[in-house]
This record gives sequence, structure tokens and C-alpha cells, in this order.
Amino acid sequence: MPVRVLIVDDSAFFRRRLIEIFNSDKHIEVVGIAVNGREAIAQVAALSPDLITMDIEMPVMDGITAVKHIMQSHPTPILMFSAFTTAGAKSTLDALEAGAIDFLSKRMEDIAIDRESAGRQLCARVRLIAARSLRTISTKTPVGTVVSPLQRNDVKRKESYKAVVIGASTGGPVALQEVLIKLPSDFPLPILLVQHMPSTFTPTFAKRLDMLCAITVKEAMDGDLLKPGTAYLAPGGMQMLLQGKGSVMSIRIVESVISQTYKPSVDVTFGSAAKLLGANVLALVLTGMGADGREGAKLLKRGGATVWAQDEASSVIYGMPGAIADAGLADRVVALKEIGSNLLDAV
Repeated sequence: MPVRVLIVDDSAFFRRRLIEIFNSDKHIEVVGIAVNGREAIAQVAALSPDLITMDIEMPVMDGITAVKHIMQSHPTPILMFSAFTTAGAKSTLDALEAGAIDFLSKRMEDIAIDRESAGRQLCARVRLIAARSLRTISTKTPVGTVVSPLQRNDVKRKESYKAVVIGASTGGPVALQEVLIKLPSDFPLPILLVQHMPSTFTPTFAKRLDMLCAITVKEAMDGDLLKPGTAYLAPGGMQMLLQGKGSVMSIRIVESVISQTYKPSVDVTFGSAAKLLGANVLALVLTGMGADGREGAKLLKRGGATVWAQDEASSVIYGMPGAIADAGLADRVVALKEIGSNLLDAV
């Protein structure tokens, strides 16, 4: 059965473009269109689509308001189309908080180098999100169990950890918020956050987390000294590394290279933490597409570090944490709502 999609956008040009892209994929069927949020609510009730693409700025009713109504009355996976601007960042994060699953740029050239590749990536994301939302989910591994055949690193003495490093992608903004709001202001370790996100979004996201959390959250800057109770968000488009001597650790922000798919990359930050801190790292891989973090987790495990993965049932997309679990790298598989309390117990 094809994925049944409802397109919501007030731009006739963009609607035609999406229809053209989706019609090129035999696994996707456009079942309806709406030109504003109010029409979208009615169409969802009438058509019960598998997935909705939603614009943010529309007449009559905007996309954020529509998302709130739809998630209350007919919960459906929603993919937001956003302007990758500072103003667009706030609106997009509002939409994710309201219940949307993911976001993409309205400019196809922001998704991929050429339009054909952008179309393929969009279709792949639609199929994956819809498949994840439609199937009945049962965790392969009981939550909280140790699945790694390697040594039990999660029973370290609490004082042995020197940093927490967290990686996330699709579904990550909401997941990171869920984890970080559980931590007290006197959390004893610095936290490094790597979220796949464009450069115009990360300053806004860091400020939002800082307002919501008891700990301090900031967008990482080159030369930042790591302090306990502070989370450092990798800036979009860049790579975040750890450097230090003795007990003093700081952040190094470097340009991404063309060959790096993810900017920022969980693998890059995990690998840097493994090199500097060895066994003294607690790393978490949260919801996200793909397998970013797996290679970095291998380096961490070789050094004796501890790696946790979010469980399948609570992940929006189980790609990244699933890659960790499937590779036998997870010392613990944890439900999202339990990660915060588990962190407090571990450190």
C-alpha cells in the first residue's frame, strides 16, 4: 500500500512541485491538498492520510495552529516545510513542540545539490516516517537491559565520568528537551549536544532549551571551557571537537569538509571524546535517521566508555539508536522518559 499524503500549502507553485515529486514515487500517493490550516483539519478528518506535509505561514490558519488541532483530534505524522531563517527557526521549533515529527527546507537546493536528489531524499523521508508511524512497535530488547556483549561499563563508579555526549537527529529537538529538563542546575558534568540542524536553527534552539531547563544551555563557541551543569549545542554546519590538558577541557569548533554527510556529525564529536577522555565518557544516541554515531560509538567502546541508546518504542525514527543496538554497542537501552532519571543515577 502506498503512503497516502495530504499536502498543505498556500503556494500553488510549491503544491505542484510536491505533487510532481511524490507522483514520481510509486510508493507514495497524494490523496488531497489544502491551502490553509483550516482546510487541512477538515481534509485530515475526511481522508485520514498517512502523512501530512505542512507549510508554516498560511492565511486563515497557520501551520502551527493546524498542527495543534490535528494532533489533538486526528494524530498524524506531520512533516513541516520551513524557511531556513532565524525567524523560521522559532516557528519550526514551535511546530515540533506542537507535535510535528520533522522539518525540511522549502528550498530544494537546501536539501540536496540537485533537484532530482532532493526529490529522492524527500520521498525517502516520507516513506520512512510513515512506515515508522504505521507499524505496531514492540521493542526487541526489554527497556533498561544491557544488550552489549562487551564489558559492563555502566556500572562505573560515578566519579569516573568527565562528560556526557548526546547525539540526535529526527525527533531530536523534542527528545533532547525531554531529557534535559529532568536535570538539576547542579548537574555535576558538562554535556555536549549534537543535533542535526541547520546553522540558522541552532542559536534559537539553544536559547529555547536554556529557558526551559534548570541547567545552562548554549550554542557552543570555539574555546568554550567545559563547566558542570552546562550543555553545549554544536553549531549547525560545523563540527564540534573536545580538546584539553589535565582537568581543563574546552571546545574546538571547526569547519565541516565536503565528505562529511552530517554537519554537525555525532561520529566526529564521539570520536573526539573517545580520543581525549577514553573510558570517562557517557554517550547517548537518541532518535534519528541513518547511523550517525555508530562509528564514533565503536571508538568510545574500544576506550572503555559507556554508550546508551534510546529504545525503539519511544524513538520517532529508530535509525541511529537502532544502529547502536544492532551493532552490539549499547550498554543500556532506555525509554526516553527514563533517560533523565537514569543519567542522574549514573553520574
